[in-house]
Amino acid sequence: MKLELEKDDIKYYLESSDIIDFEDDNIQRIAKELASGLKDEISIIKKVYEFVRDKISHSFDIDGRVVTCRASDVLKFEEGVCYAKSHLLAAILRNLKISTGFCYQKLILDDSEKPCLVLHGLNAVYVQSEEKWIRIDARGNKEGVKAEFCLDEEKSAFPVRKDMGEEDILTIFSEPDENVVGSLYNNKTVDDLIDNLPEELNYRV
Repeated sequence: MKLELEKDDIKYYLESSDIIDFEDDNIQRIAKELASGLKDEISIIKKVYEFVRDKISHSFDIDGRVVTCRASDVLKFEEGVCYAKSHLLAAILRNLKISTGFCYQKLILDDSEKPCLVLHGLNAVYVQSEEKWIRIDARGNKEGVKAEFCLDEEKSAFPVRKDMGEEDILTIFSEPDENVVGSLYNNKTVDDLIDNLPEELNYRV
């Protein structure tokens, strides 16, 4: 698998924004707490990843009622869908000066009830000591879903079934996709969001 950067300059993968608002006091607090006592970047990345994966609930799994988008809101409400969780993961890691981007896959939402392709969001992080980018999926584990942090091989939440039309988009974006952000802001309930998940990126890659 060959990942490609959207931006040539790695500085774009360290920036804050209205959505990746890592200057928020609570994000700064949790970043400091998670990194406390850890000396190497790999341990820090793994600790942050597992926090977002395990401690921030996926809204669909808990019948959530809050649609979050901004990283600080994901942390505040302790829930979000895959895209929102990727925003929080990026915010915490960027606060810790670890370059982090956004990746997407096109997956079938439900093989039986909703056989349509929608976007799934995950992250890519640059591991400086290994001189490489790896993808990590903080969607949240449950029965049939087991994503892990791994340097040597990708262990994401869902296998991409190309024979069924699913697609792995191998670009690492510096910012969340506009269609994704629009879906999170325009749908006020989780039930509405389920019915209106983004199917395409804002621009072709």
